[in-house]
Amino acid sequence: MRKQKGFSLIELLIVVAIILIIAAIAIPNLLRARIAANESSAVQSIRVIDTAQTTFQSQFTNVGFAPTILALGPGAGNLTCPAAGPTAAAACLIDAVLMNAGNGGAPKSGYGFTMPAVVAAGGINVDYTVNGLPAAANQTGVRGFCSNSDGVIRWNNPAAAAANNAACAGLTALQ
Repeated sequence: MRKQKGFSLIELLIVVAIILIIAAIAIPNLLRARIAANESSAVQSIRVIDTAQTTFQSQFTNVGFAPTILALGPGAGNLTCPAAGPTAAAACLIDAVLMNAGNGGAPKSGYGFTMPAVVAAGGINVDYTVNGLPAAANQTGVRGFCSNSDGVIRWNNPAAAAANNAACAGLTALQ
């Protein structure tokens, strides 16, 4: 009888089982790493919005802080800054991707960003609150983030946006 060359069915099944065990260990770690990266990106995006708000307030002193996140970017429906230059409605301080994330556009790194309406005192917007919430809780992120004019980034339940400055200020500050 001739000796057969190749692998037996048992040997192939053992190799497949080992690969499945390694995948079962690696995939959850990969998902956790992706969530951590998304959260880091969301925190950085909120820092960018905080900086843009400070710049907006110094450039448009008659308006105060930007009333919407759209006013910080190129403006609603635009991907580039207007040829006439920055205005209070399109300050061009953030890019269109961040401006549109959560405002009808695709989320940025799994997070959407909103700014609840600002109450104006004497016609000037005296404060703002920016929220960054995961597009799919526990899949793209496990924490939501918010900040206001004090510049401190705080985290909260991923499904709960901070409705105003006081609600955000009462949350746990990011370390």
